[in-house]
Amino acid sequence: MKFIRGALLCAVLALPVQTHAQETINLTVASSHPTVVPWVGMIQTHFMAKTDEILAGEGNYKIEWNEAFGGQLYKANATLTSVEEGITDVGWVFSFLEQAKLPLSQGSSNAPFATSNPPLLLKVMEDLIENNEAFKNEWEQHNLKVLGLTATDLYDFYLKEPISGIEDLDGRKISAPGVLGNWLRGTGANAVDGSLPTYYTDVQTGVSDGVLSLALGALPIKLYEVAPYIARFDGGAVFSGAVAINRDTWDGLPEEVQNAMIEAGKYYTESHGKDLVERHEFALNKMVELGATIIEMPDGETAKWVNLLPDIAGEWAGPLEERGIPADAFLAAYMEGLRAAGASPVRDWDK
Repeated sequence: MKFIRGALLCAVLALPVQTHAQETINLTVASSHPTVVPWVGMIQTHFMAKTDEILAGEGNYKIEWNEAFGGQLYKANATLTSVEEGITDVGWVFSFLEQAKLPLSQGSSNAPFATSNPPLLLKVMEDLIENNEAFKNEWEQHNLKVLGLTATDLYDFYLKEPISGIEDLDGRKISAPGVLGNWLRGTGANAVDGSLPTYYTDVQTGVSDGVLSLALGALPIKLYEVAPYIARFDGGAVFSGAVAINRDTWDGLPEEVQNAMIEAGKYYTESHGKDLVERHEFALNKMVELGATIIEMPDGETAKWVNLLPDIAGEWAGPLEERGIPADAFLAAYMEGLRAAGASPVRDWDK
């Protein structure tokens, strides 16, 4: 009898164990910029990796990422429409070049030098995109869901020839992306529309005499080779865009995957902010090692630059208000958010 019971037990144990099959989800992730640009590379190393890590812990879903970084699917002028139309499922949207479609997203760029603290800026913008209905709807009306935010490190001028102060830019052609061309008004410089993928060639071919750019973008594209003089102003950080997912794709994902991506997006935003601070000085020092020369500006020169500018915040907000877009309220919420978090803007653009 014991033999029979033992045989039955062995037979039961020998039966195949029924396991729940892990479902694979195929998603395309893309960008206009290459992964050597830090915030794009961090889509791989932080957003995607964190999503994968969270899902692996649950064991129910796995994402098969089809990667198309560095302009394989679209260029810098099509980052919004490419996510909106599903050319990519996930992508970095470069808000600087979307002034017409993302007007409120230009607020920080039209209120320059409000903060030189990227993590603080990102925290304020994260709160706004979650709680300011106008800002949230501005993004969601384009058939996408925002997952993570990006900002810039600090802006300086990368030039063919040195300057001793802001007034020396008078008459020079300076490349800058979209709305940042406004920062040159009052200086006498002529803005040339451009972005990181075009800067090197712009300067090399004489399209421009230099670039208004950030260290973390200038280093990987080797801008210092053609514009070796870095006039250091430590211009304030601004909001630059978002990692977003096509809304139709999003709605088709299981809730577990959505939650993983939301958590990964917050991790990406926080890590990106810290990275901006840590890498800024490193990038400047590295460019000096590679042959660049940093020109420290005299005390008060940054404030002098800011005060040369017209009321670009008011000029930006006025036409939007006429169209029924609450730019004044958004600007006030942005500036108040910064001040409440401890920032001391060089100029109170909302007042």
